[in-house]
Amino acid sequence: MGANAQTSVPKFTAAQVLTASQQNLSAATGVPVFATTVTRDAAFGGSNKALAEGQLCYIEASDVVQYYTGAAWATVGPAAAAASGLTCVKAETAFSAVANFTADNVFTSSYTNYFLTLRYTSSASAPLMQFAVGGVAAATNYNYQLISADSTTVAASRSTAQTSALIAGDSGGDFKSFAYVNISGPQLAEPTDYISKSLRNSGAYTSPIILDIAGNHSTATAYDGIKVLVSSGTMTGTYAIYGYSKTV
Repeated sequence: MGANAQTSVPKFTAAQVLTASQQNLSAATGVPVFATTVTRDAAFGGSNKALAEGQLCYIEASDVVQYYTGAAWATVGPAAAAASGLTCVKAETAFSAVANFTADNVFTSSYTNYFLTLRYTSSASAPLMQFAVGGVAAATNYNYQLISADSTTVAASRSTAQTSALIAGDSGGDFKSFAYVNISGPQLAEPTDYISKSLRNSGAYTSPIILDIAGNHSTATAYDGIKVLVSSGTMTGTYAIYGYSKTV
């Protein structure tokens, strides 16, 4: 529990002497602060303090303010964060004519699953990824299955024991392409799975190609960062990283 959290809502009687700690808690919080909805419910009610319409509280577990309607607790905010289910952990960042870029300190215990967006052009080869610790990328044990659809042709292939993981297709020059990657458990000391979908505008906007990729990094290591790279040439574009909320 945080410094302002309390486990009860005191009810004072006439002529009662109030302690300094009771006064300080009231002054510090403004409204009662509880670790969870369970401790909130335990604090209110009965002879201690009966719930009344308009009562306010703050819940640490979900970082929301709630009010009592007279029949149930309702959430005041933040409504936008709860609705999206995604929290930005790396703001949209531009990169220009680079062979690679690294995002450090983006994977933490706050989230289990992550979402990477990548809008790009590549001059010669497809974007790949590696997981990193302290800025040092792992370059072994990446495995993935690829399915691609080009007009009426569907092809499939599998690659194992690679130095990096494929996440998208090359753009064949200055044609904006897009990929998003769902990453599961990179911050856990166990194998990491990922699923990627990519739109490849290869050489022309009139020939879009779909790439579906599913794979893993089979090394059981906890990572805090990610490196995106191309094996040859350069890439230009923007990327962002989000964490999937664990709470509602």
